[in-house]
Amino acid sequence: MKARYPFRRTCKEVSALLIAREDRELPWQERLGLKLHMAMCEACPRFEQQLLTMRQAMGRWRAYSEED
Repeated sequence: MKARYPFRRTCKEVSALLIAREDRELPWQERLGLKLHMAMCEACPRFEQQLLTMRQAMGRWRAYSEED
């Protein structure tokens, strides 16, 4: 059964895509659905920012631990 709105994503789906985007390139359909959702949602851009903050913190932690 085909989805009625193929590019419409839920916050749960967008969260999974944001995490998956760290490991792989998303197909254009997923990128479009992500972009559309992010333009309309208040919570998901905040979650994306939290992911970026955690990634930066982990990078700094790795650099710090490698100096020892």
